[in-house]
Amino acid sequence: MDKKRYIKNKIDHLLRMFPVVAIIGARQCGKSTLARQLRPEWDYYDLESPSDYQLVSGDPTAFFALRKNHLIIDEAQQYPELFRVLRGVIDADRKQKGRFILTGSSSPHIVKAITESLAGRIATVEMWPFKQGEFYEKETSMVYGLLTAGNTCAGDFRRLQPVIEPSQSARVWFRGGFPEPLIESEHNPEFLRQWQENYLADYVARDIRALFPRLKIHNFRKFLTLLAQFSGHQLNMSDMARALEISVSTVKDYLDIIHQTFIWRNLAPYTKNSLKKVQKAMKGFFRDQGLLHYFLKIADVDQLLLHPVAGFSFESFVIEEIVRGLQTTMSTGLEFNYYRTIDKSEVDLIIEGDFGAVPIEIKLSSVIKRQSLRGLENFLKDRQCAFGILVNRGRRVELITDKIIQIPVHYL
Repeated sequence: MDKKRYIKNKIDHLLRMFPVVAIIGARQCGKSTLARQLRPEWDYYDLESPSDYQLVSGDPTAFFALRKNHLIIDEAQQYPELFRVLRGVIDADRKQKGRFILTGSSSPHIVKAITESLAGRIATVEMWPFKQGEFYEKETSMVYGLLTAGNTCAGDFRRLQPVIEPSQSARVWFRGGFPEPLIESEHNPEFLRQWQENYLADYVARDIRALFPRLKIHNFRKFLTLLAQFSGHQLNMSDMARALEISVSTVKDYLDIIHQTFIWRNLAPYTKNSLKKVQKAMKGFFRDQGLLHYFLKIADVDQLLLHPVAGFSFESFVIEEIVRGLQTTMSTGLEFNYYRTIDKSEVDLIIEGDFGAVPIEIKLSSVIKRQSLRGLENFLKDRQCAFGILVNRGRRVELITDKIIQIPVHYL
């Protein structure tokens, strides 16, 4: 189960630069395992363990007087006061790096606590379920280094090699990337559905109820089920509110909650093209497509490929693969948006960083009609981008035009 995670090298690097690194992300995505892999010799305390919680919270000043360095604190959001205490411990020896690793899941409060108490002292890294190549224990794709290099052209991507087989990519797309069910279902297929059902029940009953005690849990459960119909689409919050018989402001609150607890990704529109009138509705999708397919009761890959949601699910899967890959690099200030104009010119993903803007179109089909790339070509022309990318289920990397490169999903 302890497979190497692509983000490990980045965290190692950040520990040489900061006193504390926080690893945040969804429950059960592998944060605790990674933290212990990174520094197996460090002392480890889990704040979801009653005895560890009592040890740390009973007298935190005394606790840190005995343990000033080389400490992993798991599920740190369980004790918010921890961050204020840590600030004093760090400031007593401000120049020393690599002292603490914190992990935190399913809590918008941990981000607030980090910002308020440890600003400038901590690096925060987002963790995710398995990227497709991680599960099959392959090296990370070269595509992310090329994307962030700043002087790349379309032809440079022709030297890419596949990371995994197309059938392996389809398996991770269908099942999702959470480590335990992905590994266990290889020899026990029934485990996947059982795990997903219990995971979602636990997410609502424990995390959401604890974080938002006044939330109407019944309405929130209905909202999650309804959301499967909207995943990958522009979000019409009025339609969603009518379907659930709740207010639009409540829908906005629910979307914010599931985004901040790492279940859903809100994708904002790209509005920096002054040459076009842009649609400004939010777009969103389940980050793990396995959970989406659970809600929609899709039983296998063949059924998925025939389902009306297939194109939207594939697009969401590819976006998450790209986001996760870029998050393993040391690039900062990355922005992810989608683009759609009033006249329906559309690009599925715009990545922006200090390397410029890169538009990416995503198609489920392996055969592409040139007409379907009109939105991508228009964006390249309007924004004077160096290149654009088409991700699909093709067989090989190919130059479609002098500025558009086809990269099959199993190369990511």
